[in-house]
Parts: sequence; C-alpha cells; structure tokens
Amino acid sequence: MVQQYLVKGRVQGVGFRWFVQNEAARIGLRGWVRNTDDGAVEVMASGTPEQLEDLVLALGRGTRGSRVDNIESHPVAESEGDELQSFQIEGAW
Repeated sequence: MVQQYLVKGRVQGVGFRWFVQNEAARIGLRGWVRNTDDGAVEVMASGTPEQLEDLVLALGRGTRGSRVDNIESHPVAESEGDELQSFQIEGAW
C-alpha cells in the first residue's frame, strides 16, 4: 500500500523531517519526506496498512517543537511504490 501525506501546521524548522525519517525507518516503511514551499511537510510511504496507521499516529504526535494542525492522506498507485527505497529525507542538504 502506498500513501501520500501532507502534514500542515508548525512542521518546518523543528526537526520534523528527521523525526518522520526515524519513525518511518523504525516502523519498516519505504519512502521519503520533504518540506513543501507552502510550509507543510510531504510524506510518501509504502508499507502494510498497519505500518501506515502507525506512521499516521507518529505524524500526529510530531516533535516537541512542532504543532500538527492537519494531516491530509491520499492513496497513490501501487506502481509508485516500486521506486521507493529505504526511508530518506529529500532536500535536506
């Protein structure tokens, strides 16, 4: 199963991408996380429904300095998951 998430709130500049990468890797997901130009964080993740449910719980919890106002979830074609590798941060360097 492949899902795209858009996390809105105070999620940039608070270690949120590193938190998501750590949680997703711990859960065993493949995919990536990156900031968007409008201040949100976008996540693409591939895993079992249970793993993705665990990720959503983590996204809602966030980091100490973050504030998650909304999480939008969109299913993505399974073929998109074929290219996903170990979970990584895009655009961090």
